[in-house]
Amino acid sequence: MTLAETQNDASNNPFVALNYEPALESLGDDYYDEVAAAEFPQHTLRWRNDALLPGLGLNPQAVSDEDFIVAFSFFEGRKPLLALRYHGYQFGEYNPRLGDGRGFLYGQVRGTDGELYDFGTKGSGRTPYSRGGDGMLTLKGGMREVLAAEALYHMGVRTSRCLSLVETGLPLWRGDEPSPTRSSVMVRMSKSHIRFGTFERLHYLKRPDLTKRLLDHVIEQYYSEISTKEDKYALFYGELVKRVAELAAQWMAAGFCHAVLNTDNMSITGESFDYGPYAFITSYDPYFVAAYFDAYGRYCYSQQPGICKLNLQMLQEPLRSVFAQDDMEFAISSFDEHYHNEYRYLMLKKLGFEQLPISDAEELLKATIEFLKMYPVSYHHFFAEIASSFSSKWRDNASDILSDSEIGQSLGATELFVNWSGIYHRILTNLTSEEVEKIGKDLTRYNPQTPLLRPVIESVWEAIAQEDNWQPFYELIEKIRSGQ
Repeated sequence: MTLAETQNDASNNPFVALNYEPALESLGDDYYDEVAAAEFPQHTLRWRNDALLPGLGLNPQAVSDEDFIVAFSFFEGRKPLLALRYHGYQFGEYNPRLGDGRGFLYGQVRGTDGELYDFGTKGSGRTPYSRGGDGMLTLKGGMREVLAAEALYHMGVRTSRCLSLVETGLPLWRGDEPSPTRSSVMVRMSKSHIRFGTFERLHYLKRPDLTKRLLDHVIEQYYSEISTKEDKYALFYGELVKRVAELAAQWMAAGFCHAVLNTDNMSITGESFDYGPYAFITSYDPYFVAAYFDAYGRYCYSQQPGICKLNLQMLQEPLRSVFAQDDMEFAISSFDEHYHNEYRYLMLKKLGFEQLPISDAEELLKATIEFLKMYPVSYHHFFAEIASSFSSKWRDNASDILSDSEIGQSLGATELFVNWSGIYHRILTNLTSEEVEKIGKDLTRYNPQTPLLRPVIESVWEAIAQEDNWQPFYELIEKIRSGQ
């Protein structure tokens, strides 16, 4: 069947046939605008995430490339499309002129796990909130978001993922890319596109009634286990604080810098999403800045936990029209503890340990960070070297630790390395042979050998831009998924 025939027979499209729920739409049009998608001269499927299809009750082998294109580029059978309204604090300044400027809420479906998921497009045309922009997404931007979401997911970060990427054939002009550049529509699958800024807009409009309606909806759909509790609002905020603190720890352990942690990029479900100028750190640099326009380092690597906490505190302003601020202050006081517990847990896993006595864990973590800060060692290469070099002999002799690696040979005699390896060795001596053997497997699992650094992304894009060669992109995805 040709693409035109498939388009005319959209009823057979498995995506169109999904049981969509008008969950957000049922709240009324105070939260969104109905919009129409742009028309495009070309529709070439560049990426399809078959790994997500079983969770939607779909067999990947029964879903064609044309099904992706017709459903998410022609938008057959999915009307209305919704541009969500929100405001936000951007680099500390309140901006009431935001909203979905180049994306729509395509639809909401229930996964096989019983959870509600959003399909949200990016690059699908102008909306009332495009602010003079073209509403489009560059192909490079779409490719980068696919890579970020897959890498973070496989590193254990709670993140949205990309369902598909379609090249659309329009030339775009951008100040940060050689132009004209290629265009795309990306479909994001996430728990929710409701943001902190969605509530901030309602506070700005002085609509506590709409705030309460939206908050009740959020709790019912995404925090259902507390929806019938008498103190559900306080419990919601406490759970959100915990989720966001854990998310910040997940970014930090992954060596990831989001770059644009404005309140309109903070999900009310505590999920990571919207990857623009992100970057993974090279060395452990607390002041690493991913976005060229972040001149003062507001969203630098080490600031991420503090900014997330600040954004949660700012969210209290709209929420206090619904429940007491004292409840929120009590909950936010636990942010640092949630963050540190998660960060310690994740860093220990990167070092091969599922669980250690607190004193040993804290000592090892401190020594690891001090070593990484002091010496120009690649953050990701350090852990990858531990994973690839690990031997049960390390339990017998501290001098064997990383002795065959580039890091050990160049820095093995330094005071900080000797201190770190001594602590690591002492911990190993307290473990059984079986536990030591398991460490090797865990190290491989939690430390990918191919970190998603900028040169890697640029080399993949160069093959696409110069030769339209997508094979390096697909190979990189496979490496990310396999941990190679």
